[in-house]
Amino acid sequence: MNPIVLIPARLSASRLPGKPLADIHGTPMIVHVWRRAIEAAIGEVVVATDASEIAQAIQQVGGRVQMTRIDHPSGSDRIHEALQAIDPDERHDVVINLQGDLPTIAPAAIRAVLTPLHNPAVDLATLVAEIHRDDERTAPSVVKMVGSGLAPGHFHCLYFTRATAPWGDGPLYHHIGLYGWRRSSLDRFVTLPPSPLELREKLEQLRALEAGMRIEAIAVADVPLGVDTPADLQRARDMLA
Repeated sequence: MNPIVLIPARLSASRLPGKPLADIHGTPMIVHVWRRAIEAAIGEVVVATDASEIAQAIQQVGGRVQMTRIDHPSGSDRIHEALQAIDPDERHDVVINLQGDLPTIAPAAIRAVLTPLHNPAVDLATLVAEIHRDDERTAPSVVKMVGSGLAPGHFHCLYFTRATAPWGDGPLYHHIGLYGWRRSSLDRFVTLPPSPLELREKLEQLRALEAGMRIEAIAVADVPLGVDTPADLQRARDMLA
């Protein structure tokens, strides 16, 4: 495989406007995410953005940026546009979509998402972590992965839901929104219209499942903090102190 890591980032966020540039100990959050991707050491890292302020923050630390349109409905569409511009000759056959609001993600977790893609039948790989808190088992904000175990910590994903699932005794798994795409699968995905279950659950990955794509997940020890609110931002500052 010849992977590339693309980090989609935009300034317009309803709950925390301008969050990619939020200050964490003197450094914009997007730079923290970029550094975690560099530390993963799996390939070139590029930030895909529509904002000159984000581009400037990354360029000041020596990072690479690809400017994209402002009207993309999702990060998947943004990284697809960036990929076409960066790599028209299709040298990169695997694309890691790393969200720009995960400043605490471990580099090892970024590397782990490559594991399922050694199987050519897998279209898309992602990460999960076992849920240990009772409130997270029922919280609709915590997306659960329902899957069949292939090996310890390795799953064939059957469904993703905001409900408490599966029913009965046993572990539940918190889905982590980091994706490893086979390039051909990403090319196909962005041409598909939003699917019925995607619209109902508001989970983009269900479009891939409804289209018959194979998704596999690797379990990691911890869920990285996703920064969506001022309280999340303060937690990130405390964790990275």
